[in-house]
Amino acid sequence: MRKSNLVDMHSLEVFLATVQDCNMSHAAKRLGISQSAVSQTIRSLEEDLGTVLINRGARPLTLTPAGLALRNRGELLLEEAARLRSAVMDASRWIKPDINLGLVDSFAATCGARVVQRLLGEVAQLSVRSGLTPALGEALVRRELDLIVSTDPLEDVDGLVSRCVLVEHFLLIVPRNRRDRIESIADIATLAKQLPIVRFNAQSHLGLQIDRALRRHRLNLPRRLEVDTADTMTAMVAGGVGWGITTPLCLLQAARFSHAVTPIVVPALAASRRMYLIARSGEYEDLVRQTFAVVREALALELESGLRPFATPLMQLIQIQTWEDDEP
Repeated sequence: MRKSNLVDMHSLEVFLATVQDCNMSHAAKRLGISQSAVSQTIRSLEEDLGTVLINRGARPLTLTPAGLALRNRGELLLEEAARLRSAVMDASRWIKPDINLGLVDSFAATCGARVVQRLLGEVAQLSVRSGLTPALGEALVRRELDLIVSTDPLEDVDGLVSRCVLVEHFLLIVPRNRRDRIESIADIATLAKQLPIVRFNAQSHLGLQIDRALRRHRLNLPRRLEVDTADTMTAMVAGGVGWGITTPLCLLQAARFSHAVTPIVVPALAASRRMYLIARSGEYEDLVRQTFAVVREALALELESGLRPFATPLMQLIQIQTWEDDEP
């Protein structure tokens, strides 16, 4: 089969992002992908075109005559492609789309079924992927996903729009048989000397946020045990291995172990995470608003019913946002 001479639009987007600052690391950050992915994409584009586009020996990077030509024509081509997509979508609004939806694990496990049930009536076909925030963000940038519910707004990535749908404050969980009185940061430090902390690993966005909160309070705790899911972390605490910092939604995700832990609200911790609905700018705008409303409703119903059994009033740690709350 003869290879197409057409320029791949994603490769063109990566190339133009690189030449904007003549810096591959800046382009990688803006696009939400790795620097090696940027380098490989540009090399593949050069192989497809049969010419060198960038002088890599220069600092900052410079363009060859072929690279200059591609930049000048490519910017116009990318703008035309965006207008074409918008025109096609406007002309076909009555057609139900096929949607690829990404959900961060804690949301998928607690609210996913309710959201999917509601969205099935709005789309022709729905594909759902769950996972950690970084992987979902990369999949959205690569156009493998159309909408994601994620804890990272991806503010550094061009061409995306994000709306905050949930703010939830961190809380401590300890084994049920503990009788610790924990009301201050000093109390947390004392607990850490008696029992190890069970951390979310550094590859997770939640783990990074919790580590940042601990450092802010100068709680430099040993990294002895890391886990990658809320289920595992809560199970470890329930089994008496240690204590942890989590969120109300993550506690619901691990509901089968939550009866064996005690949640503790420590206002002095003063740390929270946000959850966002993120999509590409100008795409599926009506569906994005509908999905935002569905996500809000699912969160309100699941959190209220799921947190009610706990003696500690955990709903005070939750703020479900409206569309207008996040207006620019």
